[in-house]
Order: sequence, then C-alpha cells, then structure tokens
Amino acid sequence: MLLILQSYLKPFFTLIKEDTMFRKVLVANRGEIAVRVIRACKELGLKTVAVYSQADEDSLHVHLADESVCIGPPLSVDSYLKPAQIISAAEITDADAIHPGYGFLAENAQFAQMCEKSGVTFIGPSPENIRMMGDKSLAKENMQKAGVPTVPGNKGILKDVDHAIEAAYQIGYPVILKASAGGGGKGMRIVGDVDGVQKTFKVLQGEAQAAFGSPDLYIEKYIQRPRHIEVQLIGDTHGNVIHLGERDCSIQRRHQKLVEEAPSPAVSDELRDYIGGVSVQGAKGIGYRSAGTIEYLMDDQHNFYFMEMNTRIQVEHPVTEWITGVDLVKEQIRVAMGEKLSVTQADIHLHGHAIECRINAEDPSRNFAPSPGQITAFHAPGGIGVRVDSHCYTGYHIPPFYDSMIAKVITHGHTRQEAIARMRRALEEFVIEGVNTTIPFHLKVLEDPTFLEGTIDTTFIERIHFK
Repeated sequence: MLLILQSYLKPFFTLIKEDTMFRKVLVANRGEIAVRVIRACKELGLKTVAVYSQADEDSLHVHLADESVCIGPPLSVDSYLKPAQIISAAEITDADAIHPGYGFLAENAQFAQMCEKSGVTFIGPSPENIRMMGDKSLAKENMQKAGVPTVPGNKGILKDVDHAIEAAYQIGYPVILKASAGGGGKGMRIVGDVDGVQKTFKVLQGEAQAAFGSPDLYIEKYIQRPRHIEVQLIGDTHGNVIHLGERDCSIQRRHQKLVEEAPSPAVSDELRDYIGGVSVQGAKGIGYRSAGTIEYLMDDQHNFYFMEMNTRIQVEHPVTEWITGVDLVKEQIRVAMGEKLSVTQADIHLHGHAIECRINAEDPSRNFAPSPGQITAFHAPGGIGVRVDSHCYTGYHIPPFYDSMIAKVITHGHTRQEAIARMRRALEEFVIEGVNTTIPFHLKVLEDPTFLEGTIDTTFIERIHFK
C-alpha cells in the first residue's frame, strides 16, 4: 500500500521540486563576475553553462562551467548583448535559469521579459522593477513617493532648452543635466550658468540618443564635493526586504569607481540605521525582489540624496559580503527559486572593515590608456583577510573589446587601518606581468593622507594628485 502511495505521489513531489529548484544556470556574462556566479552555483549543487564570444574562448569562466556555448564574434554587440542568442543557448543546453551578472543585459527589462516568455527564470528583479528604476526621472518620482530624500530638481522630462533654463533658475546653479536612461556615470554634464545650459542641452540630447536610445534629459542641483554612498538591499518574493549596510564609493575617476569600502568612515551608527531604513522603505514601495543597490550623494552636513537604483549585483558586492557574512549571489539565486531570505534584518551585524581595489589593465602614466595583451606572469596574493576575484591566469590574453578590469582585490580587517595595511601588502604581492595595470596607482592612493584620514569625496582623484 505504501509503495502504491509513493508511486502515486512521486509526480506531485517531482513537480514541486522542478518548480522551485533550478537544475542548470546559464551565466550570461564574462570575466570575474561569470566566475563568481559559477562558483556560487557549484556550492548550491547547480550545473552551469558559460556563454562566450570568440575572443573569450580561453577565459577562466569557460573552463570552470560544466558546459559552454559560443554566442558570436568578439564585439559585445554581436555576442553578449544579443538576447536571442543567449536564450537560444539556454534552450539548447536545457538551462532553466539565467544569471546576468552586471553590465551587458543585467538591467535590460526586455531581456528579463524575454526570459520569462521563454520559460527561463531571470535571476534578478522583475522586468517592471528594472523598467521603473531604469528611467531615472521615474525612479526619482517613485522614491519621493516612498519618502526617500532626493536631489532638488525638475519634475519629469525637460521639454526643451528653455524649460531647462527655467528649471536651472529655480534650482540654483551649479546644476547637472542627466540622460534619463543613462547610468554608470555616463550621459551627464555639470553646468554653471545659462550659457552652459544653452551650449550643452542639444549636444547631450544627441549623446543620450546615441548611447541609450532616448534623448530625454532631466536636471538636478549639483551637490559639490559629495561622498558617494550606496546601500545594499535584497528582497524576496514574500515581501521581505533588508539592507546590509552601506558602502563608500567616493574614489572615482570620470564617475567610474576605483576603490570601495564598507562601512563608510563618514557614516555613524545612527545615520546607518536611518539611511538603511529609508532604503528598505523605497524598495518595498516598488515591490522589489532580488539584490539591488540604492546610490546616494551625501554632502558635508551628512544630508543624503537619492541618485539612482542599480537593479543588479554590483562589482563591489564583496566588501558587503565580508562585513556581513552574507553570500549575496547565493541569496540572489535562492530568491529567484522562490525561497525566503535566509537572514532577517535582526541577523545583520557589521564586523570589521573591508576595502576593494579594482585592478584594470591600464597604464596610469598614459592617462589610464587600455593595455590589452598577453599576461606572461600572474601570481595572486593570499593570506588572512585577502580575497582576489579574477578570470585571469598566466598565459591569458586580455582582449581589447571589453571593460579593462582584470581583477578585484578585497581585504578585510578588524579596523579600517588593518584593512588598509592588508591591501597595501596584497597589492605589493600581486604579480601581473606582460601588461600595464593600475596597481601602482592604487598604492599611491593608499599612501595619501586624505584617504588615510577617511575625509575623501568624489573629487579626490582630480583634486589631489591623480589628474
């Protein structure tokens, strides 16, 4: 009788398992983030599929995955940015989920929707969440409704240059013009007077149309010498959203982050609780699920203003993982399976300090010119409190077609001073030969008195030494 009952119920339990548990995850990315996701999947007992362009055939993520599929020529527009080719790769390998990593199609609502229609789970937020936060003007409106502080600016899209001039007068100069569909520090101009608005408006419209497919612009007050503070969030499909503290990403060059740390040396426990609570409120206001980050500008009076929300895992997520003990990529995958978060807000406690340096194949002495080519020697540092995320190895050829980041060095210490000392030691140990890297630049940053004091802001690189 028991055997008959088991036989009768087996299809039912199999259906439940298949509906909630992935068998195989396709990683729709390259480089270190593809390696990071593959490792998380392996620890969860999931099979993996790597996709790669012809230029990435020898990348580490291809070797680590259980299966791999070539999706096109070297240029990303012909490979990693082709939704149909990625979904086809998932179908032919019988992958039932796709993790987009960051960049490429990670914040493409249409791609997320195509995954859903193809019966493949998109490991990330809903298409509506992505769409809502991808439009910077709409995102600002939604955050205002949720009670999140925002930078003073116009409501909605600027109709024309006269509308921009009128809005700038109401806000007060200096102002910053931004592409509504922009992101990653692109599609923005700081202007200090009426003449600047007149000269910039149409030029930026054209750039926005070419880069993001939309000429829409909006305008905000320009916060001078702010800190760039971001709050890590994660939510599930059961209505739970928590924050995991903040990161300080103020060391930037041309709006591109170079060094990140957590927690911020400028954020008190009281401010952390407040900004974290407000961020959770904002995420809950849009029904957010998966990992995401709300980015803020904070002035010298510790007033903070919403800038944008990134609806994906971020490059700098390891510093948060180290101080909280939460594996964000595994949490992302579990949430996509329909599981509840494995931790609550009460479980989140910050331990010590973590710093990340992005190592790029660039020549700092030549204005950070890209330095592709073959790595003739590669020896990563180790020891207590050191983590290296990379897809490179001795003999690997860095292609010239993609972002120049080749590794991330993350260090952790009981104090900020210990984390800095470990980072300095780790960078001095790191051997990368055959190409130029930004390691010498990072060592200079680590010696700077302003950095050591923790009194940095987003103008640090241009204002201090590194022009």
